[in-house]
Amino acid sequence: MTAGIITGVEEPVLKLVGIEKSYREGDGVLPILRQADFSLFPGEVCGLVAPSGAGKSTLLHIAGLLERPDTGEVIIGGRSCGSLDDGARTAIRRTEVGFVYQFHHLLPEFTAIENVVVPQMIAGLDRKEATRRGMELLSYMKLEQRASHLPAELSGGERQRVAIARSVANAPRVLFADEPTGNLDPKTSHYVFDALQALVRATGLSAVIATHNHELAARMDRRITLEEGRIVELE
Repeated sequence: MTAGIITGVEEPVLKLVGIEKSYREGDGVLPILRQADFSLFPGEVCGLVAPSGAGKSTLLHIAGLLERPDTGEVIIGGRSCGSLDDGARTAIRRTEVGFVYQFHHLLPEFTAIENVVVPQMIAGLDRKEATRRGMELLSYMKLEQRASHLPAELSGGERQRVAIARSVANAPRVLFADEPTGNLDPKTSHYVFDALQALVRATGLSAVIATHNHELAARMDRRITLEEGRIVELE
């Protein structure tokens, strides 16, 4: 466990209570999550390790307020989000939550620095301060020399590091990463993961990182998996 994390004393930054989610499949129903409970504490990095189809992405989308559960509660920063309307949920995602996906999803017509600046300006920061913070993040990711390049001019690892910088630009409480190194070769994957973990530690973020890579997951504070729709702690 990371220094400074005292579970049971500090309030969790994220709490899932009794989450259930099913999808229609033809004439039937496919259950994905069943009474899933989970708490993530300040500064904690948790690895989510489960096979494809187990519900990792669904869990992250519900925890990050991109989807609504059928039943259950999502609590972020002590605030219950279940009854909030779409506008309020969007506002929380903009300031409290960061996402990194397997594919970078950078805006192709914008440079690296512009991709990091845009979400900050949407959140209300002026361009000068957003650019200063964006350059600081790109520098931390060792990308300051690539700031004026378009995504098409960057390598796969560089694009993913820009996406990581963008995901934390608005200083969220919690970061969700869904197979963030899944499209990269092993060497680049380790480099990007190291950069992600270093940035999370430096900013004091809490994070849930879904990965198939057990070696990477073993370097996190905790590991969880999904078994028959329930969240289970791994040794």
